[in-house]
Amino acid sequence: MYNRQKLAALKDSFKKWDEVDLKKALSALPERRKQFITTSSEPVRRLYTPLDTSELDYEKDLGHPGQYPYTRGVHPSLHRSKLWTMRMFAGFGTAEETNARFKYLLSQGQTGLSIAFDLPTLMGYDSDSPEALGEFGKCGVAISSLKDMEILLEGIPLDKVSASMTINSPAAIIWAMYIAAAEKQGLRPDQLRGTTQNDILKEFIAQKEYIFPPEPSMRLVVDTMEFGAQHVPQWNSISISGYHIREAGSTAAQELAFTLSDGFEYVRWGIARGMDVDEFAPRLSFFFNSHNDFFEEIAKYRAARRIWAREMRETFGAKNPRSWLLRFHTQTAGVSLTAQQPENNVVRVALQALAAVLGGTQSLHTNSLDEALALPSQHAVTIALRTQQIIAEESGVTNTVDPLGGSFFVEAQTDAIESQAYGYFNRIAALGGVLPAIEKGFFQSEISDAAYRYQREIDTGERKIIGVNAYVDEKMPSVPILEMDPQGYQRQLARLAELRRTRNASQVEQALGRLRLACQGTENTMPYILEAVRAYATLGEMIGVMKESFGVYAEPTWI
Repeated sequence: MYNRQKLAALKDSFKKWDEVDLKKALSALPERRKQFITTSSEPVRRLYTPLDTSELDYEKDLGHPGQYPYTRGVHPSLHRSKLWTMRMFAGFGTAEETNARFKYLLSQGQTGLSIAFDLPTLMGYDSDSPEALGEFGKCGVAISSLKDMEILLEGIPLDKVSASMTINSPAAIIWAMYIAAAEKQGLRPDQLRGTTQNDILKEFIAQKEYIFPPEPSMRLVVDTMEFGAQHVPQWNSISISGYHIREAGSTAAQELAFTLSDGFEYVRWGIARGMDVDEFAPRLSFFFNSHNDFFEEIAKYRAARRIWAREMRETFGAKNPRSWLLRFHTQTAGVSLTAQQPENNVVRVALQALAAVLGGTQSLHTNSLDEALALPSQHAVTIALRTQQIIAEESGVTNTVDPLGGSFFVEAQTDAIESQAYGYFNRIAALGGVLPAIEKGFFQSEISDAAYRYQREIDTGERKIIGVNAYVDEKMPSVPILEMDPQGYQRQLARLAELRRTRNASQVEQALGRLRLACQGTENTMPYILEAVRAYATLGEMIGVMKESFGVYAEPTWI
């Protein structure tokens, strides 16, 4: 950034400046802010200078946007040539209700789908299962069969709109339903664009929506990677997710380190399957959180790109530059939203979204102001979408690529987060790798410690949350809450009963039998899952067959 001669000349001037102004600055500092920290509780100095970036090598560490190591962005012109995909996460109640929300959002300028599934679907249960009672449609849409998926996607041009599906343990099955529903629209798998979250390691670490033990779960993930590379080449087979790690209470550095560690583990498993790294790595994508600390989040994204590019090229030997690219979706921090004074959430979301855009995101979801109270109402989700559109069309921040690159503060933070991430990589390696670290509770312990520290800072008043422990207003919020169809559950049960009555039972049994044999063997399970889906086997029936072969997972208890 600065040559050595200039740095030497600057050093004395900064030292003299510090001596003169430091006492003055400290004497003016309010008592309530003797220590300045990031959202991750990392200290922030009063001033950053060229001395903080003196070791920065422009070609090695920064380069140009669209060039290795991609610190400054994965595309040369980024949002100047194409805006990020505005992909609002949506799903509730029945497939009909969510289909209507999708069509509304698309009519309002949304440019991609992002599908939220309800808890029974996430855990592999049909809507009429006893275990699903009381959870129908509460946190997303209920999908129990191909019939539900057909209704969910009715009237949506799947060859023109990309879709992201937040599903993990049953990801292979739900993806097969999407492919089969597209076939009903006359589309081939190679015409489909989108992403399946499919990040089972994150489930064991943070979100806990796992079904099978780690090893068979990883086998299913690799099955989708292999099948996608061969048959659905425009689809991102995994969205390696730090979002839920951060929502569980991690720091920014932990989110980055644990997410990239998971990504490297998927690469190792893909190579172990016999695939060339360049066969599947270009279709790996990432999903990050955007929390409250504006500059810390931007630095996190920049460090993520640099680490991934370096490791893919130098450690895993990827030759295709597309394998070096860390492409990511961002969601604003749901955990940062407050039920108190919910209108304040509009401001939080706008700042978080702006950080994601300045950090170079490829896709973005903005949370709605009422999400600490309920699923988003149509009014609230429209404001959230308009937030992205205002940033895109009115703020001017899309006019140049990486406008904060070169900032002494941002570059110093980028280096610091990268250094912390490598520290975690070394600790994970010392434990034997990602799966042994999960089994030993390492990730879980690190996240819980960070979450406890953050909450203590709120409880003691060291960290201010507006409306919660500062500028409190005791009035209850008067935000309109989403109302779902009260008859939706009964209609879903009736649809499932009709499906079971009218489908070809023999065809279903034969398909499930072949899936059972595939699970017991070593073949790729995706063709057999697709066969069962096309026969209208239900989600719960297919998961049941898999449980027979794979078993179920119970997390150990650590004391």
